[in-house]
Order: sequence, then structure tokens, then C-alpha cells
Amino acid sequence: MNGFISDLKYTWNKPGSGLLRLIIINVIIYVVMSLLLLGFQFSGNVEIFDKYIFDNLALPSNLYDFVHAPWTLVTYFFVHSMAKFLHIVMNMLVLYWFGMIFTEFLGDKKAVVLYVLGGLAGGLFYLIIYNVFPFYEGRSDSLVGASASVFAIVVGAATIAPDYKINLLFIGPVKIKWLAAVYIFISFIGITGGNAGGELAHLGGVMMGFAYVKLLQKGTDLGVPFYAIEDFFSNLLSPRRNLKVVYRRDKKTKASASKKKENADQPSQSRVDEILDKISDKGYEGLTQEEKQILFKASQRKH
Repeated sequence: MNGFISDLKYTWNKPGSGLLRLIIINVIIYVVMSLLLLGFQFSGNVEIFDKYIFDNLALPSNLYDFVHAPWTLVTYFFVHSMAKFLHIVMNMLVLYWFGMIFTEFLGDKKAVVLYVLGGLAGGLFYLIIYNVFPFYEGRSDSLVGASASVFAIVVGAATIAPDYKINLLFIGPVKIKWLAAVYIFISFIGITGGNAGGELAHLGGVMMGFAYVKLLQKGTDLGVPFYAIEDFFSNLLSPRRNLKVVYRRDKKTKASASKKKENADQPSQSRVDEILDKISDKGYEGLTQEEKQILFKASQRKH
């Protein structure tokens, strides 16, 4: 157990581990929620779990309910249905695969930002469509899952590197733009089905993933406010740096430092000797351009 915790801490604290942190958070929340649900089931109080825990984390489709629980616009994309284990497994796998492609081109910070923006866009799109179009009138749904965020990462990766190929089992190499297109099509034809809310959220994430990368290519980074918040808390929590004390140096010290700076670019004698030995063996023409430059610098030394 201690080894597992140590590995978890190492992964969490490793630089550039934002993507892995998102996966860890999702998995931990799923495990905790599953254990809580199991406990309430044993005690015969499942309705308490549903009313006071799950309903306060899931995003409701009703605007009145949402106004009374606005935090659910964020919490919903870190929570998965405990009854659908494959849902979180597939979300985390796709998040990792496409997230690694995305970070390869745009970096880890931007992947985390797009995850959050995709979740927010998916939730807002779901709320708007459910409360504008008559087709969804009277339906009382709630939304959970990181799918909107994952779709944003998938489309973001496909937008920045459409011809990037990944190998699929039994199929072979496929360009990620075609995989993204299949994901979008499946979600689009499902917006009137049993998981209409989830499919709408997917489409919201899709639009954000595409818009984020396109705006970034034009010089507009939607993640700037998030970077500012991150920097604020990093500076707040980081230990105070020691003040740097600068002493006044006399002229001799300054002259010595200046001379050291002048000689910094000069090659060492041992390196020069190595090059001279090489000339003895292979002749001057056997030297590389770099070695010839070193020899030239050595000949310019002031004695």
C-alpha cells in the first residue's frame, strides 16, 4: 500500500503531469463515490446518497435547479455514474491517448485548460438546448461524466494534427481526424435518444475543442485567465524565496571578473592537445569544422 501511495505521489508531483492528475482525480472520485453508494445501499438509505451527494454533483437540466446549485457546472465533469464502469474506463483511456497527442504539440497546461473549457462548454450547451427546444420540454435529466471534456481534447488534437496516425486493433493506422469525425457523427445522431443530454454535452465539447485550437493559432489563448489563477495559487503556496544580497565589488574584483568573462569562450588546453594529436594521426583535413574553429580560437590567445 505504501508503495502504491509513493508511486501516486511521484506521478502527481512530476513536472508536466497535468493530464495524469486529471485522470487520478476522476478515478479517486469514482472510487470514493462507489464506496459511499455501497455503504448507503447496505444501510438502506440510497435516497440520502442520491439527494444529498449525487444530486449536488450532477448537472441538472432544469434551470431552476441549476441556479440553486451552480457549482455542478464544474463538478459534473469529474463525476461518473457508478453503475457504468466502462464509461469511466473508456473516458480515461481516450483522454490519455488523445491527451498525449495534444500535449505533444501544445503542452500539458493547455491540455488541462481545454479539459476544463470543454466541460464548461458541454454543460452550458446541454443546459441551453434542453431549455430552448420544445423537444426536450418536460424531461428532467442530470448530467455526469468527463465525456464533454474528453471530446474537446479529441477534437483539439485532431484540429492541431489532423493527419496524425494511431494504430487500431484489427484495422491498423488511422488518421485521428477520421476518428474524431466518427465520434462527432455518433453523438450527433444520438441527441434524441436515451442519452440525449450526454450527446449534447459531447457536441458542446467538440465546438470548444475546435474553437480553442483555431483561436490559439490566431494568437488568442482562452486559457489566459486559468494561467493567472494557477500562478496566483502557486505563488501563494510556494515558500518565500531568499532575498539576493549583492555586495559592492572593488575595481580589482571587477577586472578579474571581466578577464574571466573574456576567457570563458576560450577552449581548454586539454581540448587543444586532443585536436593536435588528431592532426598527427589524420592530418589537418581530418578535423571537423568545429575542431578547426577551436584551434583557430586557441591561436588567438593573448599571452
